[in-house]
Amino acid sequence: MAEPPAPLGEPLVIPWLSFVNINDRDGIGDPRTPQPMTDVQTLYLVNPRSGQRVAVTSMPASTDNQVYWSPTGERVAYFRYGDTPDTTGLYVLDLTIGITSRILRLDSLSQRGFFSPPVWSPDGLQIALVGEAGYDTDIYLMNADGTNLRSMTGGGFDLWPSWSPDGQYIAFVSDRDVCPSWAPGDGCFEQYPNGPRGGGHLFVLQLADGQIRRLAEEWLTEPPHWITNRRLAYATGGTTADGTARTLWRVDVNGEAAEQVLLAGAADSTLYLAESWSPDGERVIFQQADQTTELVLMDAQGNALARTNQFNFARYAFHAAWSPDGRRLAFGGHNGQCPYGLIVLTDTLQIIANTTPPPTACDPVFSPDGSMIAFAGINPRIDGRLDLYQANANGFSAVNLSTGLQGQIRILGWVGGTP
Repeated sequence: MAEPPAPLGEPLVIPWLSFVNINDRDGIGDPRTPQPMTDVQTLYLVNPRSGQRVAVTSMPASTDNQVYWSPTGERVAYFRYGDTPDTTGLYVLDLTIGITSRILRLDSLSQRGFFSPPVWSPDGLQIALVGEAGYDTDIYLMNADGTNLRSMTGGGFDLWPSWSPDGQYIAFVSDRDVCPSWAPGDGCFEQYPNGPRGGGHLFVLQLADGQIRRLAEEWLTEPPHWITNRRLAYATGGTTADGTARTLWRVDVNGEAAEQVLLAGAADSTLYLAESWSPDGERVIFQQADQTTELVLMDAQGNALARTNQFNFARYAFHAAWSPDGRRLAFGGHNGQCPYGLIVLTDTLQIIANTTPPPTACDPVFSPDGSMIAFAGINPRIDGRLDLYQANANGFSAVNLSTGLQGQIRILGWVGGTP
């Protein structure tokens, strides 16, 4: 039994930040001297207001960032590679009672070639995940303690479950209308000998009655995401190299036809990259990539509201986040390509903060209450070390919250504090 570290064990009323520290060294002697790996990682929570850092639990370093907090912060799921099949699987630490238990025996979170992390319900009481079922995969639900495991779908490869913010729906992608069965002799197994086609159509499961409905005709090769309780956003296409431009779509669960959101006057070959929708789902910031690359703020009708080419982010290396009230944006790099310090702008792309590195800023995210911004900070002066930083809502007064630790940092994001 693990004793819940104070002040945990109850819902986190204010937002905390979480990260894991992998292979932390003991710090004896000159810190520049190489030391052996510990093969252990520690899960931390940090109160960004006070700087209080709490070591929640330790786990094998092989878990890496396969750690998933419930929205309220009362429980955390993680995947553990054990020494034997009897110790490998999905675990949950329940901080309300201080007990860690394996809730599902799995060899990997990759099921039939598709990586599928567990997804918590908004109330933190259930988990959705993908599991093998016969010759394909289904969406499963279970309680937080692993009880009442049941399949909610069936037929074809069902992928990428995502809860609506109010917990009434689960969106997912499935090839069921093309391949209702992958059993040998049923057609798809022979037609596609290399396996599933890597995606499917968009469906929604209504949890109240178990009804499953297809929402769109387009073929998706990446997960959709919710932008309101009833509205989903998704993207189709790929790259101009294969003749398919990446474009943006919105659809409501109420049965209205999906609508493509195209920038007025843009070329057909335009790539709409790294999109981030405003909290009300009526505006979207994205990286427009064609002959040139710029950042564009567009409304849902395709009108450009603002543009900027002041920041030269590489393609597929841009990240934007909205404040919860939709009045500010934070810009940073992605995939380790982070040339600038933290950038904060108004919702008309007027600059509030354009901070000077180091550190350079990756993947900024506003706190649920909008009062702070967390980001991954890279300091090229210290061997490119990545740390967890927190700044105020204007982008200033950044503080290193993982300072003093000598392992590798994997940032997990905000926990608790949801209004």
